[in-house]
Amino acid sequence: MPNSAEIAKNAIDDFKKIQDYMIVAKEEGATKTYAKLKDEYLSIKAILTVLGVNLTDIDKMKE
Repeated sequence: MPNSAEIAKNAIDDFKKIQDYMIVAKEEGATKTYAKLKDEYLSIKAILTVLGVNLTDIDKMKE
């Protein structure tokens, strides 16, 4: 069973990837893709907030 540090690391890695995909989707005008990615982004952001991760430096989207 993963500990909280492993969960936080995995969530941070996913958070960074999702943001990169969101940026590309926005540039391409892929509104449906962007909306789905945003749902995932918000879920991961909530998990990281509960874990006490400071998102100031890693949150590129600021949404």
